[in-house]
Amino acid sequence: MKRALQYSASAGIPELLSWLKDFQLNLHDPPTAKYSPEQGQMEVCVTTGSQEGLCKVFEMLINPGDNILLDAPTYSGTLAALRPLGCNIINIPSDQHGIIPKALKEILSAWSPKDVKNCSNNLPKFLYTIPNGCNPTGNSLTTERKKEIYQLARKYDFLIIEDDPYYFLQFEKPWAPTFLSMDVDGRVIRTDSFSKILSSGLRIGFLTGPKPLIDRVVLHIQVSTMHTSTFTQIMISQLLQQWGQKGFLEHVDRVVDFYRIQRDAMLTAADKWLKDLAEWYPPAAGMFLWIKIKGISDTQQLIMEKALKKEVLLVPGGAFNIDSSEPSSYVRASFSLPSPAQMDLAFKRLADLIKESL
Repeated sequence: MKRALQYSASAGIPELLSWLKDFQLNLHDPPTAKYSPEQGQMEVCVTTGSQEGLCKVFEMLINPGDNILLDAPTYSGTLAALRPLGCNIINIPSDQHGIIPKALKEILSAWSPKDVKNCSNNLPKFLYTIPNGCNPTGNSLTTERKKEIYQLARKYDFLIIEDDPYYFLQFEKPWAPTFLSMDVDGRVIRTDSFSKILSSGLRIGFLTGPKPLIDRVVLHIQVSTMHTSTFTQIMISQLLQQWGQKGFLEHVDRVVDFYRIQRDAMLTAADKWLKDLAEWYPPAAGMFLWIKIKGISDTQQLIMEKALKKEVLLVPGGAFNIDSSEPSSYVRASFSLPSPAQMDLAFKRLADLIKESL
């Protein structure tokens, strides 16, 4: 308690940092672990949830007018963090298996090898992606696609921001290797979070990436939040040390079992009530079902007015578009909290509303 109630280092408390570093080395075996600090050696820092790390990375990298790449629809918090920074967001087409490398290649072909050599012509600074159980689509990138995307990052010399809060919520093993595990250049910045697997209210996440960039983020933490709560860091650190890596991964397996049951219950309810009214893919990770409603070009009014009155809480798809005023025929449902009976009732009410609106 004496330590927990005091200030601590901006990068995180030493014992938690050391546990997280070992964990990342064992889990992802990044090539950068063996590099010197100047070469982009792997470094870790603790952040107040992965959201803080993400915002600070964006502020560190983006100048007004920069081009950045992402696959929308994507997490609304990311779009909200990017909008004030004045960058041009280039949307890459994706499907249920994430970013389509061929489409990314086509977009990048606007820049020539000469541009890459001279670092000119406003080459994209980075690619942002949620590779597993994407919020809101539930899409997950395949191993093959990740390899192709990493090669394109090398060819066109951009960074990859691997925002992976649902990494530990993958339903099938083996899990796809991460961009961090492929990173021979020190061009991947990875965010992880304990929010989905321990507690969201503790606000503990961590950034892993090349030391020169992580050091800059730590400088930003020094002058903004100073450090993540010592109290919650010590709580999590004690728990992780008690469990060890093996115990932590056993806990993760139990969490995944819970979410798999939740997902299957939601798919059952969707099959029962929405079969002829909507389309969806079973998510391979995460906590969201992305539903395309047939015959409705924009779900905004259906969800924000009619569904709310019927006490059904969903998010209209427009919230996840780069331009949120663009119409979307999608809705996002979350299976993290409701019981199977609540899911069944919610989708019955939603089906009635869709029928009324058609």
